[in-house]
Amino acid sequence: MMKKLNACKLGCLALAMLLLMSCGKSSAPSSNMNDQTADRFELTIMANLHTKEVPDGKIETIIEELTNTEITIQWVPDGHYEEKLKTAFAMGTLPQAVYLKNQGSLAMFKDAIRDDQFWEVGPYLTEFENLSKLKLNVLQNTSVDGRIYSLYQGRSLSRQGVIYRKDWADHLELQEPKTTEDLFEMARLFTDNDPDQNGMNDTIGLADRSDLVYGAFKTVSSYFGTPNNWGLKNGQLLPEFMFEEYIDTMDFFHELYQNGYINQSFPVASKTNQLALIKNGTAGIYIGSMGDVLSLYNDALALNPDVEFAVTNRIVKPDGKEGIWSIPGYGTVVLFPKTAIKDEAELRKVLSFFDKLMTHEASNLITWGIEGEHYRVSAEQRADTSIAPYGVKDREVKPYEALEIGEPGTNGRYEGDFDYEVKERADELVKDNEQVLIDDPTAPLDSKTNNEKGIGLQNMIDDATYLYILGEIDEAGFQKAVKSWEKQGGQQVITEFNEAWMNKR
Repeated sequence: MMKKLNACKLGCLALAMLLLMSCGKSSAPSSNMNDQTADRFELTIMANLHTKEVPDGKIETIIEELTNTEITIQWVPDGHYEEKLKTAFAMGTLPQAVYLKNQGSLAMFKDAIRDDQFWEVGPYLTEFENLSKLKLNVLQNTSVDGRIYSLYQGRSLSRQGVIYRKDWADHLELQEPKTTEDLFEMARLFTDNDPDQNGMNDTIGLADRSDLVYGAFKTVSSYFGTPNNWGLKNGQLLPEFMFEEYIDTMDFFHELYQNGYINQSFPVASKTNQLALIKNGTAGIYIGSMGDVLSLYNDALALNPDVEFAVTNRIVKPDGKEGIWSIPGYGTVVLFPKTAIKDEAELRKVLSFFDKLMTHEASNLITWGIEGEHYRVSAEQRADTSIAPYGVKDREVKPYEALEIGEPGTNGRYEGDFDYEVKERADELVKDNEQVLIDDPTAPLDSKTNNEKGIGLQNMIDDATYLYILGEIDEAGFQKAVKSWEKQGGQQVITEFNEAWMNKR
């Protein structure tokens, strides 16, 4: 249980302390705000840093002025976020507002939530003009035992698809892939048939990373018809890896790996490593968020002025059914520890900050930057970022996207307006994905054993999946790992999820 975690179990404390980033404190506020400084509420936040550097504080200064708050942000690099989060929790040093790494992180805090270590915020939301606009169904998906303890960052239900080098496909006279066989063939030809026409054997098909969810694996698994985390078989809920389609997906990646059609280091590669392979012209296929095509194109263009990309979705196995895995409407959540917030009066001040952060002005600031400097509003009332020098928005604004609460429909921020038509096509396909979503039936359900042991249990399956793909175990070896999963708590998770599912029917 989370309340029993200690620093030893959570990893090396010394390393975690070295990873604590300096807080990107803002410069002094403008002179016309000085008279308000004494009345500012001091707020501490822990947030995930998805960029290489901590922002310079320009945007933070404006956030402070808009919200009349003195903010201290602990920026923690993405690769070490969960370690730092667990360590701070164990030591009782969490700040007043804590963003989790992703939606999966919420499960490991459920016991601590039940143990009354975080504030329940649901009863207060109606007191605030903007927080009261948050979608009830998404809030319920974040709830614990029917109670709401967090605010959420809204996300499209599925942004997953395929980005590929269209210029390479054209050179090889390849059409847009429609099936898993087409996708495999494209990876083969991108590896073997000199798609960049430089006469050298220096390309591979697919670039991937050490992430079986947001990397390529789970999306391809959807194309094979695998359930989303859990699915129905013989009248009961079972985990996805107990379905034949999951094995088919592992076979697909095993073949890619054995033939050299995927980067051989993918089990340990970061997203930065993965993206670099696409940008520098080493790999030709990227499977993940289709919106990434804009940054891929901009960076690749600097190295190759003739680069072309295309995006696609709705890939199926031969004679298969269209489908794509979906999230429950949010990317992550923010929690409010009672160790850092002493009473309801202070909680209301913290929530007031987030209510102001959801205003049209503040939401656009943390997403797009300063109007006239980082973006302009197009005739279609969308944010056009073409006015900013390349790279400036990523350095000065992008880290603050991690602070967003809600989504355009609730916080009123602009959608993007892009000159790059492939990015516009990607946005269209994200919306199209909503026609073929595969939902996770356990999203609104709860399992005590999964809350306590879920991460360790999932690591067992992840390890076995990688070993299968690398050819170090066969299907019998994988099934042995599944049996071990069952014995160490997995069977109890199955029982608990099915009991909860039956009770909700």
